Amino acid sequence: MSFRVHIRVMPRRGLLDPQGQAVERALGALQFAGASNVHVGKAIELDVAAQDEASARAAARAMCDKLLANPVTEDFEIAVEPK
Repeated sequence: MSFRVHIRVMPRRGLLDPQGQAVERALGALQFAGASNVHVGKAIELDVAAQDEASARAAARAMCDKLLANPVTEDFEIAVEPK
């Protein structure tokens, strides 16, 4: 079977997020005064061949642990759906 995996990687709360701060300042300069606490991350989507959803999720977690996310500075969420 094939599964579509959606991975959301975000900087850990409490750590400096210079990109988020830059976006927040730019939004304020553009008169979007209501925007605050901005954090910038990344979204990754991929197809994973696996026997079941649990196996696809485990494969995605291994990918995040080894390559897609920095375990020291980033957290990630994984969503899996049948393709």
